[in-house]
Amino acid sequence: MSRRSLRPQLNQIRGWVRQGRTDAWIAHQLEVTVQQIQAFKREHGLEPDGESGAEGATPADEVDLRAEDDAAIAAELEAEEVRRAEEEAKAAEEAARKAAEEEAAEDEEEPAPPPKRTRGRARGRGRKKAAGPLEGTFDHGEEGYGLWLDPAVEDDPVYAEHWAGHRPVEVTIEEDQIVIRRAGGDEEDDD
Repeated sequence: MSRRSLRPQLNQIRGWVRQGRTDAWIAHQLEVTVQQIQAFKREHGLEPDGESGAEGATPADEVDLRAEDDAAIAAELEAEEVRRAEEEAKAAEEAARKAAEEEAAEDEEEPAPPPKRTRGRARGRGRKKAAGPLEGTFDHGEEGYGLWLDPAVEDDPVYAEHWAGHRPVEVTIEEDQIVIRRAGGDEEDDD
């Protein structure tokens, strides 16, 4: 705290001293150090020299405000600490919100990868070549067995031409592969 003149507050300080206010309370109210208050009181003769502080009053008549002063200062300091913590929490929330918005904006700016729709060319006897291996899952559960294919299979021209819809199939199980063929052999469907 910077050193400033307390002379303009002489009467106010004198009143607080008579009321029994503590040096800490007075310093807090005037935003100065306790040492500055103590020095000012000595310089201006505001120290109680064994007097009770009020003429004709007995110690039993005096009200000791020191405990109240200390409690008031503690309450003010605690309120300031709570306010500061709330401001820090608010700032942290704002920073997190901004970071999330920036991340979302970056995600929107990045172009989505083009869909992998490779179509085969007609070769040989008018047959189209498959686009390549697709992912799938062989599932065996309580209700039976199933084969789940990647949804991209419907974009495959060979699938679209020869396998789309319900088709009866024959399944051959070998040690390292399961072969699925349309039922009825190599016959071409005319539908």
